[in-house]
Amino acid sequence: MVVGIVVLAINLRAPIIAPTAVLSDIQDDTGLSAAGVGLLTGLPVLLFALVTPVAGKIIGRFGAEAAVLSCLTGVLLGTVLRSVGPPWLVLVGTGIIGFAITLGNIAVPVIIRREVPWSQVSMVTGLYSATMNVGSMLTLLGTGPLAAAFGWRWAIAIWGAMAMIGLAYWLFAIRLRVRRNAIVAASAETPPAPQPTPVRRPWREAPPEFRAIIALLVVTFSGQSIAYYTTTTWLPSILADTGGLSATASGGTASLFQVAAILGAFGVPLLAARTKPWVPVAIIAALWLSLPVGLLLAPNSYVLWAITGGIAQGGGFTAIFSIIARTAGSDRETASASARVQGGGYLAATLAPPFAGWLGNVTDGWTAPILLILAATLAFTIAGLLAVRISGRFRGGGPANRREVLDG
Repeated sequence: MVVGIVVLAINLRAPIIAPTAVLSDIQDDTGLSAAGVGLLTGLPVLLFALVTPVAGKIIGRFGAEAAVLSCLTGVLLGTVLRSVGPPWLVLVGTGIIGFAITLGNIAVPVIIRREVPWSQVSMVTGLYSATMNVGSMLTLLGTGPLAAAFGWRWAIAIWGAMAMIGLAYWLFAIRLRVRRNAIVAASAETPPAPQPTPVRRPWREAPPEFRAIIALLVVTFSGQSIAYYTTTTWLPSILADTGGLSATASGGTASLFQVAAILGAFGVPLLAARTKPWVPVAIIAALWLSLPVGLLLAPNSYVLWAITGGIAQGGGFTAIFSIIARTAGSDRETASASARVQGGGYLAATLAPPFAGWLGNVTDGWTAPILLILAATLAFTIAGLLAVRISGRFRGGGPANRREVLDG
């Protein structure tokens, strides 16, 4: 299952990232307007926010494995349509990809909660987060040369091969599990004892501590998403305008923000295993704050702030979804909680970059957009520390026992 999560993670970001390396080629060939080209990256994120509640209900009804297969099938179908069709079909394919990835985004925390021992939740979540970043980096590095050799359509279509690999692997894993379960049932000397039916209570009947944790994580992930997507969108422009860097230099520095996320994704589990639960969140919060504060007070050290901010964005994702996996009491509860957190966060991610650009135009500078990032990181800090504090007390009050009862 861990290998399956890794294979799935590659498919959860690469299809969105691939067009960004060849946007000008796509626009020249299809005649899409600037707004239409922007939808190639903006539409999936918008769908993350809008479709997340539906995805949570789908997973609660049909199960995480069905959602994974639907996700990979949708990514493959959308990639093909986006690569071969006229402009309107390019956008339709992009929409299918966004819907499909939303299913995968919600399914992964459910699978981690169910399959991974409690002590390893943070490590597997970090592996999942790091794989998404590695997949994004490889896609950015590979799409340009492929487009130069074969054209943009083949360059973004070829990443559909990862979805095919993922489908083959997950079909094999699911079939293997069904076969093993059948063998165990057939070889049992006595019929297995009936298992308690999981309690499928509505969200309003979830423990108040758990609902408080999820409400705080909605704010935490919103702060994380605002800071991440605003920085991803505008950091090259900020560096070019305030530091006088060339397009190549500013883009290279901004790429450090993406690459450094791998350190954060693995750093949080290592810290969590050796320290109190609040320590990794506090360190990640400090690193997040260093990015806007550093750009305001010491802009010449932009390389350092890009790296510290990158570590923070990778670690923040791991910390947030590790808390969900550790505190939820059932698959249905995990899917519902993850849907709420991701729905709020990705809605903020959709609105924040354009708002930051508007602030820059109105104020004729980058100070106001950087202050927006600072406000987002402060929200991450306050809400995240409160969430991890409550989750520590909540687990101490017996969620482990609650999980055993719910899961049988």
